[in-house]
Parts: sequence; C-alpha cells; structure tokens
Amino acid sequence: MDLRLLLIATLSAFVCGSRAQQEGSICIKANAQSCGECIQVAETCGWCAAEKFLKMGESKSARCDDLESLMKRGCNVTTIENPRGSIDINKNKPVTNRKKDVAEKLKPDEITQIQPQKLTLTLRSGEPQTFELKFKRAEDYPIDLYYLMDLSFSMKDDLENVKNLGTDLMREMQGITSDFRIGFGSFVEKTVMPYISTTPARLINPCTGNQNCTSPFSYKNVLKLTDKGDEFNRLVSQQQISGNLDSPEGGFDAIMQVAVCENQIGWRNVTRLLVFSTDAGFHFAGDGKLGGIVLPNDGRCHLENNMYTMSHYYDYPSIAHLVQKLSDHNIQTIFAVTEEFQPVYKELKNLIPKSAVGTLSSNSSNVIKLIIDAYNSLSSEVILENGRLPEGVSITYKSICKNGVEGTGENGRKCSNISIGDEVSFKISVESQKCPSHGKPEVIKIKPLGFTEEVEVVLNFICDCECAAKGEPNSEKCHEGNGIFECGACKCNDGRIGRECECSKDEVRTEDLDANCRKDNGTDICSNNGDCVCGTCECKKRPTPLEIYTGSYCECDNFNCDRSNNKLCGGHGRCDCRKCVCDANYTGSACDCSLETATCLAKNGQICNGRGTCECGICKCTNAKFQGPTCEICPTCPGVCAEHKDCVQCRAFEAGEKKDTCKSACNYFQLIKVKDRDKLPQPTDQSFPLTHCKERDANDCWFYYTYAIRNDTKEVYVVETLECPAGPDIIPIVAGVVAGIVLIGLALLLIWKLLMIIHDRREFAKFEKEKMNAKWDTGENPIYKSAVTTVVNPKYEGK
Repeated sequence: MDLRLLLIATLSAFVCGSRAQQEGSICIKANAQSCGECIQVAETCGWCAAEKFLKMGESKSARCDDLESLMKRGCNVTTIENPRGSIDINKNKPVTNRKKDVAEKLKPDEITQIQPQKLTLTLRSGEPQTFELKFKRAEDYPIDLYYLMDLSFSMKDDLENVKNLGTDLMREMQGITSDFRIGFGSFVEKTVMPYISTTPARLINPCTGNQNCTSPFSYKNVLKLTDKGDEFNRLVSQQQISGNLDSPEGGFDAIMQVAVCENQIGWRNVTRLLVFSTDAGFHFAGDGKLGGIVLPNDGRCHLENNMYTMSHYYDYPSIAHLVQKLSDHNIQTIFAVTEEFQPVYKELKNLIPKSAVGTLSSNSSNVIKLIIDAYNSLSSEVILENGRLPEGVSITYKSICKNGVEGTGENGRKCSNISIGDEVSFKISVESQKCPSHGKPEVIKIKPLGFTEEVEVVLNFICDCECAAKGEPNSEKCHEGNGIFECGACKCNDGRIGRECECSKDEVRTEDLDANCRKDNGTDICSNNGDCVCGTCECKKRPTPLEIYTGSYCECDNFNCDRSNNKLCGGHGRCDCRKCVCDANYTGSACDCSLETATCLAKNGQICNGRGTCECGICKCTNAKFQGPTCEICPTCPGVCAEHKDCVQCRAFEAGEKKDTCKSACNYFQLIKVKDRDKLPQPTDQSFPLTHCKERDANDCWFYYTYAIRNDTKEVYVVETLECPAGPDIIPIVAGVVAGIVLIGLALLLIWKLLMIIHDRREFAKFEKEKMNAKWDTGENPIYKSAVTTVVNPKYEGK
C-alpha cells in the first residue's frame, strides 16, 4: 500500500476516532473475520495485518478496529490495511464558448455544455466520493420544435392562425438560434366507440350540418422536422378539422408516438421542444376500457405511413409512462392550452419535469409569443437527474448557482435564472454502503433534463484488501494447510474453525474442549469473560475499544485497576492484568504517589520548611502545630517576633523577663548588632526567610531586630540603641491650656453678643409692625358737654 495514501487515511480516521470511541467501535462490534469484511463495516475501520499483533486470548476479529485504536494497541501504521476510494476523470472536454455571429458553425455533437463527460469512481463502503460537474448554456444551440395540434372541431379557428406559423416562428427564432427546425403533427381521438361515432357516414364526415371535416384519426405525423418554414405553411394549410364525441382528447397517444418515433419525427441530439396545443382535457391510462381496450400502452413506435395504427389496440399511456419516455428522449414539453383548462395542465406540469404551460388565446393568435416565453422559461433552468442506482449506492447534490447561490437536498439538483453563457456547477457525492454481490463495476448516467448530453460515471467497488491478493493458499501457518494465510491471519477453509484453523466442526467434542478453557480446573469457562472456541479462549469484546480482556483464560483485563481522581491508575500508568504499572517517578497501587519533591519546596528552598517530610508530593509536617502545603502555617504560634522578644532583649540590652536565665535559655541564635535600622538585612536581599520585628520594653522604649534562618543557623540582627520617647515640655502645655481657655471664653462672649443683637432686632421689628397695624377710635367722649345751646322757634315758618 502507498505509504502516503495510508498516512492521509490515518489523519482522516483520527478525525472520527473520538466519536467512534464514545459510541463504542462499530468496527469491533462487526466481528469481522477477514480484512475484506472489516473494510466493509465503515470507512474508519482498518485491519492490522501484522502477524504477531494479537495477544493471548484475543480473537481474529480484534484485528479490525478504528485506526487510532489499532496504533494505540501497538500496530505499526505500515501494517494497517485501510484502502481509500478515488476519482479518475476519463473524459474532460471543456464546455464550448461559442458565439452566434461567428462564421464557424459547429455540429450539435461538437458542442459541449457539461463537463466532465466520463469519470471513474472507486468506492469504499461508507466513504463518499465527491466530484464537480460544470454546466454552461451554449449560445446559438440548435433547436428542434414539433407542433402537435388538436384538430377536433372546436379548434377550427385556431387552425387558420397556425397555417402561417412556420415562417413567422422561423423568423422569431432567428434571434435565439441560427439552426432551427420545425415539424407538425395532429391528433383527435381513438377511432372506436364511444370516443367517435362509428356509423359509416360519421366515419367519413364526423361533423354535423354543412361542415366539411376529415375522417377521425388518433395521431398523424404531418411534417417531419425541417428547416423550411414555407413547407410547414403549405402542409398545414392543407389540414382539415375532424371531430369526436367526448370532450377529452387522445393527446397522450400522440405525445407517446412523438417521443418514441425518433426517426419518423426526425429528432436530432439537440434541444427538443414539443408544443402541445389544445382546448380540451385528456384521456389517460384506464380510460381505454370504455372502448374495450385493456392492453397497457407498450411505449413503442407504431407509425405506418405517418399514422398511429394501434390506437384501437393499446390503452392510453399513464402520466408516469409519459414522464419516463419524455425524459429518456430529452423532450421538453410546452402545453399551449386555453384559459379554461389552465388549472388541469398546471397540475400536469408539476408531474412532468422540464415542462411549461402557456395560455392560448381562443384562436391561437398568440402562439408565437407563448412558445418564445415558454422556451426562455425552460432553458433558464437546469435540473440534474440520474439513472437507476445500484443497490446500496446513494447520491447527493449541492448546487452552486448564479451569484454564488447554493442549494442542497432537492434544490441541490437545479439552478434557475440561467442566461446564455452562464456557468453553474454542482458538487455530486456518491456513496456505497456495501459491495454488490457480483462485485462487477456499475455505470450510472447523470444528465440535465431536456438536454441530450450526459455524464457517464463508472463505479468500481473496493471489496477486499490489497494484502488478500498475496495470500498463501493451504498455508502451513494455518494448521497443516487448512486455510489461506492472508493479511496476517488465517482464513479457514469450509468446515474448519479456530484462530489457526486447528479444529474441525464435525470432529470436536464440546465437553473435551471446554476443559481446556477452565483455569485451575474451575467451573468458569474463560473466567466468564470469553468463549471457548476449539479449546482456546477467545475473549469477549468491550463496548469501549480500548478496554480488552487478555490471558489464556481471559483472566486479565486493562480496565479493572485502582483509580485515583476518577482516572485509571491515576492517569500516570497503565493497567496490566488488573495491576497498575506506574510511569517513572510514580508509585502506589493507583500510581497516585509522585516521587517528585518540587511541590514540597518552600520559598526558602527547603523541603517543607525543614518542618516535615515529602510523601507523594505532599508535605507531612513532623510538628503537629505546623500546617500548610510546605508546613509554613502555625495558627497557635505567638509569632516569630513575640517568640524571640525576651531572648533578644536580654542578650542585646541585658534587660527583660529572661535577664537572669539569658545565658542558658537564649544561646540558640547568633546575635549581630548594627548601629541603625538602615543596616538591618532587607527581605529583597536575602534568599532565605527573614522577619522584621519591632518590640517595646517595660520602659516604653522600642528596639528593632530581624530573625532569619540561614543554612540551619538562626541569625538575629538588632539595632544596638533603643528608641525611647522624650519627656513632656510643661511650659508649652500650660501656655496652650491657658490660651485655649481664654479663646474659648472670648468665643462664648462673642456668640452671646451676637445672639442678643439678633433678639433685639427681632423685637424692634415686631413693635414696628404692631404700630403700623394699630387703629384709633374717633367717637366722642361720653362725658363731654358742649357749651353752646341751640333753640328753634316752633312758630317760625322760614319766611
């Protein structure tokens, strides 16, 4: 196997590896007995072909696993069989860039609109192969148009307008293509009762009154496809209206014959358009029973002298039958029908791919515009279809249309609004789920509906590994030649079983073989972890592929060891026969005890601050009062400064509580005196723990010192002079008190004076207000008597 392909396959398998392990390896569960069976399970499965890969008790199927698991179990990447699919493009002619105004004229078979044209896919089960298909509408692409007209009596006025259709339509189509051909056909109805009257007179002239009509017929090919528009006009002008009894017409018979009679109609491998013109509905499969016709339509050509001769013998075709034939012959249908029957034919359009419906005026005067519009609608859409798929093969499409619009699912098959010269592409993925029983290549065809071009896809299937071709038949490695030694394992002949084909199905006795599968003559066969096959234990498989049973009696496994932190062997070892084999620098039953001491180092570089031992990477403090990761915390200790205060005081200043016992109780440190505090050691200058202390003696004097442990030697640096507070200065204090009292008195007087002024002003304002509001009484004094007396003469009359 090519090493580069194998490495690519390995990388792709790693992507799926984690998911496979979570769900349980489907490769293991498949119980594949050969490399060929293994690679059919899934694309992630590989087969280890190394001869000595299996451990004691492992079955042959243990060779089949996902690639990541195989390598973790010790299989070298070069011995893993993991064939991959491929794509080979056999024919890749570029799409044609053709202009209508160029003098060079190409034949239809020289124009390419789809690329590539042929390719070969090599498929492995479960692995899709994706290729790109390009489509480009060629300019000035040839068109064949066949006009199929209903000639029942109701279409009489329409026939008059169609008589000049040939030259008019040729002239209009020159704007689309320079290579245009047109043909004409007509239909009425089956020539049996109850569709037409079979009386002799009505068979000659089916019309009533003075109307001159031609004899009824089913379908007539009037004009084969031609580029002569005047010939179309001449022959159509000679046509006559006919008649029938019922309203639905036999148009489906006519469409079937137009589709399948390629030679008589003159179809080329170009764009094929069929214009179906009518003002009535249609008969379909089953309606023929009314006339005693029960044979299904055979879908074959039955034209003799351009007339359909089997209308009385075969039933109308079904819609599905028409869809198949129109698709097989790449015919796009345009239904030109009157307004009354628009709903019916729109439903029919939904069933027939690449078809269109146009509204025909009552006299067909708008037929040319209808055809042009319908053609533009049909040609602006491309829809891909594929032929029958082999069993187990699926195909998906993704379209990349105009302006980068993407489609998936059913929309992935088509692109719309395509103009001439536009190029679109499709991503097509083909996947096989199994090998075909015959093992031979298959061919599928992919083509755009309505176009004659197609892509041929040849499917080859990977059904076995490359190493199988190098197998040794009747190999001595397979117990006296009872099998083929291939891909590192024995493939036993019929009737033989066992890992090395050492047993015959017909000769072995189960009870004798089971005895060889019981450890120490116990009762459990293969320790209840396996099956006894041919006297040898084949251990069971676990849902998780990395968990395996091993041993002659399946008594060992790699998943039942002690755990730490919910990890097997603490994550620092491997489980071998239910015992942890620890990695370097780890010990313990669950490999949870680290021999490293880095986690026990304190800031001073000592292990556990010299107060404990390092066990499994954790400090065990020897003194119970110390705790913390490195025995640095002592919740009950008074503190370094308070602990050594008395000894420092007695040795440096010959004072303190330990003055009398200083020599015996305080000789555990080295004392160094300095002149001032700036000479004390600073923490940033030291590589060992250092504590700065400030303590006060009985005389309220402060002394400063540092305590440190350097190389197991305790050092105390102390400032040789005490800092004692100076006595108070009495005069400033008394002066300050007196001044304060005076100032306070003055302040109180000022406040009192201010308050009195405010009060007086308020009282005066109140007086002024009452004075203004006072009202004085103006009446006379009741005890006052005037000195003047006035007397009036009663006799005086004022004269």
